[in-house]
Amino acid sequence: MEVIRVPGVMRQTAKGHLLRGRTIGFVPTMGALHRGHLSLVSRCREENDVAVVSIFVNPAQFGPSEDYQAYPRDVEGDMEKLRAEGVDVLFIPDVDGMYPEGFATYVEVEGLSERLCGAFRPGHFRGVATVVTKLLNIVRPTRAYFGLKDYQQAVIIRRLIADLDIDTEMVGCPTVREDDGLAMSSRNLYLSPAERKAATVIYRTLCQAEEALLSGGKGFAEVRSLMERGLAGEPLVKEVQYASLFDPWTLADISSMDANIYRGRTVLLAVAVVIGRARLIDNKLVEVPGVDQVRP
Repeated sequence: MEVIRVPGVMRQTAKGHLLRGRTIGFVPTMGALHRGHLSLVSRCREENDVAVVSIFVNPAQFGPSEDYQAYPRDVEGDMEKLRAEGVDVLFIPDVDGMYPEGFATYVEVEGLSERLCGAFRPGHFRGVATVVTKLLNIVRPTRAYFGLKDYQQAVIIRRLIADLDIDTEMVGCPTVREDDGLAMSSRNLYLSPAERKAATVIYRTLCQAEEALLSGGKGFAEVRSLMERGLAGEPLVKEVQYASLFDPWTLADISSMDANIYRGRTVLLAVAVVIGRARLIDNKLVEVPGVDQVRP
């Protein structure tokens, strides 16, 4: 596995592969790799000639009161995992390499960035969109792989790739879960044993909301109330930032809409909660049944 730390070297390496007609698959990460990340890496390796992974904890997407300094880091352990996966190139730039002195250009996807997590993390998606644009310009991948646990991020990245005419296919990959349903996340490392057990309420609540939708017996507002009550009923949940139904394309909250409008269409169930010092998100895409598809 080739390890590259300088953006210019990464750019030239990618150019060499592309000139030889090789496809490049790319998985951008912030490290502290778990099975969710590695599932992206595995798919990337299967679908491309060259597999590139980046590790960069991006300061531009952390607010002043957030956990940039404390964010989990395990570069040596990550490198071992990536070698075992057969990764060809690991790109590990430093902050000065990505944001040199005088850096003054940012990318912002308007509308999508202000909803869901954006309402609670101002500036977060500007940082995400900026670093992803930079990484895609440096690596020039044929395909880039993103987990759908961060559904809003995936929608924003798909939009910026289309809007900025970036020649990369964005591939969204399913959420990987623990045996009890908790979505894998580097921030799960922040949880105490009791908090880790309490966090299972997130997926359980999403499943209950899904069942309510599929049964056809509840309207969107009722499903939203069910989600909010389920999460708030767990004593170790410090804050429910959002728990509702959203349009999967625009990310608009649709909980006040008539469910009949979405018959036969897909809706996004999404939540964000704070447990201990961890902010955890999760989601489910659910197709609202048509009149003849409602479960008994």
